Amino acid sequence: MIGESVRKLIPFERQREEDDILAKITGGERVPQFVTERRRKDGSLIHVFVTVSPVLDSHGNIVGACKMARDATGYLASQKRIEESEKLFRALADNISQIAWVADPAGKVGWVNRRLEEYTGLTAAQLEDGGRESIHHPDHLSQVLARYYESMETGAEWEDIFPLKGRDGQYRWFLARAHPVRGADGGITHWVGTHTDIHDQREQTDKVRLMLHEVNHRTKNLIATVQALARRTARGEGDDAFVERFEVRVNGLATNQDLLVRGDWREVDLDELVRRQLGFLGEDLGQFEICGPSAALSAPAAEAIGMAVHELATNSLKYGALSVPAGTVTIGWEIDRPAAGLHLWWRESGGPSVRQPESRGFGTTLIAELPRRRLNAEVVLDYAPRGLQWALRGDGLLVEEEAAVPAQ
Repeated sequence: MIGESVRKLIPFERQREEDDILAKITGGERVPQFVTERRRKDGSLIHVFVTVSPVLDSHGNIVGACKMARDATGYLASQKRIEESEKLFRALADNISQIAWVADPAGKVGWVNRRLEEYTGLTAAQLEDGGRESIHHPDHLSQVLARYYESMETGAEWEDIFPLKGRDGQYRWFLARAHPVRGADGGITHWVGTHTDIHDQREQTDKVRLMLHEVNHRTKNLIATVQALARRTARGEGDDAFVERFEVRVNGLATNQDLLVRGDWREVDLDELVRRQLGFLGEDLGQFEICGPSAALSAPAAEAIGMAVHELATNSLKYGALSVPAGTVTIGWEIDRPAAGLHLWWRESGGPSVRQPESRGFGTTLIAELPRRRLNAEVVLDYAPRGLQWALRGDGLLVEEEAAVPAQ
């Protein structure tokens, strides 16, 4: 190459690089390192790092250029592997179902996967700039942060369960975990963590727990109800008639238990729900007046209302209007189509005088507390002396709008 032009080493499509280099050198500028291609003696190309500096004489005049080139093949191969690894990491991190994040040793979050932004609408920067407080429920925030920073200080793995607010304003329960990553000296270099949505599982667990209480409570009620049915059936019946009527009523009571295990409900007709819950009463249904337009309840509404109606009927059979032949019960409802709302009532009359019970048992939970909590409904329970009065009012309890048709 002695005496040859440096352009001999430069591929044709990169000749303009040399024009730019000469222009900068002539102006006294240094060309910082960049990656390009140069030609080998055999004509093949090689990736190189190139740096060019002007050469000055003793008077400061530019008399030449110093160009250095180093093989960049290994570096570029390493960079390609890093880029591919980064792509794989991103593909994994952004497509797992959990929210994933990385924090520094003090717990400051520096990276999050896209699930966080999809759920909360916040970036990592917004999360640290006051956003963390905005997505935590106020009732849980102080405890969550206290436990989190305690783990950051002690280096112990962090695990907690709490609700987080989504971009739609609704809260869902998450299981959060964080693991410390340590360097060669044993010190924590950063934390990696995940938030797993367990809202549906938690609701299912709560539902199972409630159902276990309900099964236990209904078992006790079942015994008392069978006793009451036996007493009422025995009045005025001979032995044969008693056995026949008693079997019919017990079979009706057993059929009603199916409502406890119909977890796959999509919608339930309100009139059918009421009548099936009262089916165990047999001929005593003649003491009822049931009226209301056609309405399809959502599964949560059907479950809560069904249990409340069954409990009201059981209590009435033991203590209220249904405990005497002259007692009557009115069940009726009105609907608000635009709001998918429902106003449902149970009114007893003609029975023994009613008074406020001295204690609140699980039955009160099924009648009043469960509909309030599950359906966000307004529930009124009035132990009026003339007869118990119960009413439920709430929005969003119906599945779809239908034309109002009186129940048959």
